[in-house]
Formats: sequence, C-alpha cells, structure tokens
Amino acid sequence: MKIFEAFGLDWRILIAQLINFAILFFILWKFAYKPMFKILDERKKKIETGLNYAARAEEKLKEIGEEEKKTMVAAKKEAAKFMEEAKKEAEESRKKQIEKTKEEIGQLINQEKENMRLEKAEVLASINREVAELVALTVEKVIEEKMSGQKDEELIKKAISKLK
Repeated sequence: MKIFEAFGLDWRILIAQLINFAILFFILWKFAYKPMFKILDERKKKIETGLNYAARAEEKLKEIGEEEKKTMVAAKKEAAKFMEEAKKEAEESRKKQIEKTKEEIGQLINQEKENMRLEKAEVLASINREVAELVALTVEKVIEEKMSGQKDEELIKKAISKLK
C-alpha cells in the first residue's frame, strides 16, 4: 500500500474508480456496443448477400450474353436464308415477267402482221379498182367509136382478169 501512497494514489478512490469503470463499461456494453455490433453484423450480412446477388447477377448476365450471341447467330442465319429465298423468288418473278413480256410482244407482232395483211389486201383491192377504171378510160380513148355497153364490160373484164 505504500506504493500507492508513493505515487499519490488512494486505494479507496482507486477501487471506487474501478467500480465506476465497471459500471460504465457494463452500461456502454449493454446499450451502445452490443447494438452497434449487432448493426455492424447485420450490415456485414447485407453486404455479403449483396455481393452474392451481384455474383449471381454477373453469372446470369454472362449466360444472357451467351444466349444473346446464340440468338444473334441464329437470327443472322435466318436472315441469310430469308434473303436467299427472296433472291430466288425475285429471279423467278423476273423470269416470269420476261416470258410474259415476250408473249405480249409476240402477240403484238402477230396483230401487226395481221393488220399489215389486211391493209395490203385493202391497198391491192383499191389498186385493182383504180387500174380497172384506168383500163376502162384507156380503152374508151383508144377505141374512138362507141361500142355497145355489153362489149365495154367484156373488154373491162378481160383487162381485169389479165391483171389478176
């Protein structure tokens, strides 16, 4: 005890301070540290849970990325197939259109040939009439004396038959 006195300490005050310290420590432990540690533990659990969710989400994101790549590859293949089919259909349509146009041109040519044949026949008939009239006029001038109407017709018919 003399050591306490040498340092200027009173053992009774020291014991009172130890009791006060124990009471204060108990109160702080019960009402401050324990709830604070509880909050810290809960927060630690939430952070761990969040990290687990983040890891799962990252894995899911990778899976979705892979599925998206597969889907894009499939979509590209489907689009290429669709484009190929569209090209084939367009080529077939073009060929059909060319055939249809050829047929229409053939019909137009045949129709024009028929029109030309009819016009030729009309022109020939017109020429024959004019030639017949010319022959009749020429015969009248050549023969000065007037023949009977029946002989005129015979001469005209002979001239026309020679022309044909």
